[in-house]
Amino acid sequence: MAALWMLVASLAFATMAVCVKFASAWFTSAELVFWRGLIGMVTMWLWARSRGETLATRYPGMHAWRSMVGVASLGAWFHALALLPLATAMTLNYMSSVWVAAFLVGGALVAWNPRSGAPLPARQGALALTVLGGFGGVLLMLRPTVEQHQMFAGLVGLLSGLLAAFAYMQVMALGKIGEPESRTVFYFAVGSAVAGAAGMAFTGVSDWDWLHALWLLPVGLLASLGQLFMTRAYSHGATLVVANLQYAGIVFGALYSLLLFGDRIPLLGWVGMALILASGVAATVLRAKAAPDAPGEEH
Repeated sequence: MAALWMLVASLAFATMAVCVKFASAWFTSAELVFWRGLIGMVTMWLWARSRGETLATRYPGMHAWRSMVGVASLGAWFHALALLPLATAMTLNYMSSVWVAAFLVGGALVAWNPRSGAPLPARQGALALTVLGGFGGVLLMLRPTVEQHQMFAGLVGLLSGLLAAFAYMQVMALGKIGEPESRTVFYFAVGSAVAGAAGMAFTGVSDWDWLHALWLLPVGLLASLGQLFMTRAYSHGATLVVANLQYAGIVFGALYSLLLFGDRIPLLGWVGMALILASGVAATVLRAKAAPDAPGEEH
């Protein structure tokens, strides 16, 4: 059942991305972030209340930092979804595990003293290979699948994965001090609503059409449901197996891209996508040895 819950969570995140792509034809990224946050706030408040959990926290500063970085990642991803093929934007966002591996390798290199004569741990070499494989996949994906005028959007999509890695590391820190995931997700939703409202003050508000606005509801609901399904998967199954099944989101995104949007992905694009998926799985396996109780990543 844990595997099934994670597959459902991955499908929910991929379907949310579809709704974002459709809604971006009528709403700005700031508006999408706002509504994703507002609906997520209500959903998570109801969930916490049904479980008798309090949303009061003793660590507002840590939640504020996590929300700030997470919202920046979310906004970058929504911008990429609006301008890039769905499969490309989805895959670039799932690069967060590879970025975390890059941080671990970088940290080990900074701490390593070559004068001591001690070799680098073998795990760092394996992590370095996953990082190289992941970025090789990015090069293969962006060159054949992204038009020249979309290159900036591709870089923004890559940035969303980088910022997601920073946010994930903060989620890990919150988990280590005992903050429940429902509380972390709630304050992220609060940050999304606040940041989205601030962005709307500069970009303005789009003309309201109830038919178009219907796309906003599933954006917030699917994001919250995906997080709840993911939480249930991690609480009932083997962490490593469940963590790797999250990459089914890339497969779902590719299928949506082909079936709903008619995107044509060249062979090199498929190879790059597979390379990123394999690198993400490898990075997750290696990371799990260092942090076996790490929480799930959000999308």
